Amino acid sequence: MSEWWSYRPADLLMFAPRIYWRLFESINAAVWPAQLLLVCAALAWLLWFVRRGAEAAPRASAVALALCWLFVAWAFLLQRYAPINWAAEAFALGFALQALGLLALVGGGPLQASAQPRCRAVGLGLMLWALLGHPLLAGLAARPWMQAEVFGLAPDPTAIGTLGWLLLLRGSGAGARLLLRGLWLLPLAWCAISAATLGTMGTWQTLVPLAAAALAVWAARRR
Repeated sequence: MSEWWSYRPADLLMFAPRIYWRLFESINAAVWPAQLLLVCAALAWLLWFVRRGAEAAPRASAVALALCWLFVAWAFLLQRYAPINWAAEAFALGFALQALGLLALVGGGPLQASAQPRCRAVGLGLMLWALLGHPLLAGLAARPWMQAEVFGLAPDPTAIGTLGWLLLLRGSGAGARLLLRGLWLLPLAWCAISAATLGTMGTWQTLVPLAAAALAVWAARRR
């Protein structure tokens, strides 16, 4: 029985950390340079939203966001993560459900820009982090730039960016409001799962999804 005390969280990992980070290198190499176009398109919509608010096609952005969740579910979780983590198939199912929820939002009633300055500020901050800041973590951790986690390709920035997007909008009908509340569950759950995985790997990056989730919940509750 005394041998159990010698185990560390890292001993429970089914893969080496270097294998995990190479998954991002694999997907970046496979789609290059699509990630540049993806980030530029998201930044263009964000700028449009800042200037025009609800006129910035929120329903179209919901469809685009749903496609990002579907792509991460298929290209990253199923094709790359599942071979080294048996739970990745369940994660992919959750990402697919999130995509369906975003698509349902298109027919769930009008969407409007949030009128709360706190929500708008935190939402914009989280989206900018997901698009521009999160990929820089690879360099800060002394990993190759091809291992950067990009919004729409990697799960962490996609979940964080979605939390920011949810803070920027509100539903004007009961159906839209209910869907928007439900769409918080999976991004928050993924932030917790990712933080647990990264913590088991012993990296300081575990603080990033935790901080993003806590900040988003704080801003939403203040609303």
